[in-house]
Amino acid sequence: MSSAAHDPVLYKEILQALQPQNNGLYVDGTLGAGGHSLGILEACAPNGKLLGLDVDPQALSLARETLAPHEQRSILLQRSYTTLEETLKEIEWTLVNGIVLDLGASSMQFDTPERGFSFREDAPLDMRFDPTRAQNAADIVNTYSEADLAEIIFRYGEERASRQIAKAILRKRPIRTTGELASVIQGVMPNSKRMRVHPATRTFQALRIAVNDEMGAIENVLPQAMRVLAPGGRLAIISFHSLEDRLVKQYFRQESKDCLCPPKQPVCTCGHKAILKEINRKPIYPGEEEVARNPRARSARLRVAEKL
Repeated sequence: MSSAAHDPVLYKEILQALQPQNNGLYVDGTLGAGGHSLGILEACAPNGKLLGLDVDPQALSLARETLAPHEQRSILLQRSYTTLEETLKEIEWTLVNGIVLDLGASSMQFDTPERGFSFREDAPLDMRFDPTRAQNAADIVNTYSEADLAEIIFRYGEERASRQIAKAILRKRPIRTTGELASVIQGVMPNSKRMRVHPATRTFQALRIAVNDEMGAIENVLPQAMRVLAPGGRLAIISFHSLEDRLVKQYFRQESKDCLCPPKQPVCTCGHKAILKEINRKPIYPGEEEVARNPRARSARLRVAEKL
């Protein structure tokens, strides 16, 4: 497994954003290998506590090792961050001081071939963050209609050749492995020196997002996070592509305004009140040194909001 799997993206920036304090309560909703959580626990010592959530049992196992020195101050659970409010009630935490979400798939998942996230090695077409989830990528590829496949590939992968790829998939079904799917896509979009990424990249991204309902999970957690943050508490979200970032940006912009009425309307009738302020209106990107150390960090961007 590559060292990138244990190299949390925008580590310093997350700690600067959350400003962990002694006695504070913090949530890492995408625990991964525990890198961000370790930094938070060290910064909020000796009495600060952390709740770590992840649906991936492989990640949870690694995080338990990473955070073992702080096990008395951490609660690690195999849960989706969409259960945030419910889980906090269970552990009898009311309001928290900071939440971090590192969206998308992790380097660890990409670097484990049998998980089926990558086309670099031939493996079963899976892509589930939670291996107990009913539907995997092979189910979508082999049972969805041509129109539905094209829609997923276009919407979540922003792939212009979505219709041609969907048509080719139907001709070649059943498709059971990552290598078979990548080969089908390459038949539609042959490698070109002008292409910056592998022709299968966008389709694989789209299927992963669909399998794990990643956009729905983000829409679900954003209002929950603001409800459970204490005044002055912060929500820090790392996104890796435009679809995720757009959802976060739109939510932060909307909830930072006192009125959502049309600009030309003379009197406010919506009654909307701002619940947050944006700490950075433009996303924070990794520095050159981090990108050189971990090339996968290149597309990461961080947005931070503070509860009013």
